[in-house]
Amino acid sequence: MIRLLLCVVSLGLTACANLNPRAPSPVPLADPVDLQRFQGDWYVIAHIPTDRDREAHNAIENYVVNDDGSIAMTYTNRLGGFDGTPKKMTPTGYPVEGSGNALWGIRFHLPGTAIPWPFRYEYRLGHVEPDYSVMIVARSKLDYLWLFAREPQMRDADYARYKKMIGDWGYDTDKLARVPQRWP
Repeated sequence: MIRLLLCVVSLGLTACANLNPRAPSPVPLADPVDLQRFQGDWYVIAHIPTDRDREAHNAIENYVVNDDGSIAMTYTNRLGGFDGTPKKMTPTGYPVEGSGNALWGIRFHLPGTAIPWPFRYEYRLGHVEPDYSVMIVARSKLDYLWLFAREPQMRDADYARYKKMIGDWGYDTDKLARVPQRWP
């Protein structure tokens, strides 16, 4: 039991390590984010995936600002194909004070419960286009990344430009995978 507790605490400290907007990071923080404009659907164009979304199709994330200033997040996809198993995650984002709403701690729930996981994980808005058409969510650890757009498709030239930006931050862009999107 003590070993499990130490493991959980260790994971939590690692997860929360970069929730200070002034801490050094290879990933910049986007200019101040207007959360009202930010709300709505964002299609996942490409990602360096977690184990939970490695074979995602039609991946989309929706953001809604709650009355308390937190962000209700709903991530959906289909695993393995367009007719694959539907998956859904509903973490909550908490913008970090002093970050211009560009750094969030996100909290998941313990599997199968409404009990929130005790730790907040770094969710870093590294880039948001001025017209809120494209954004990149990254992490200081350079392990995971998501390239989002308001439309389900992106021109190859635009994709190449964002891929270069991501590489300039230090990410291994060979790990970046496009997410198949097909909508009626």
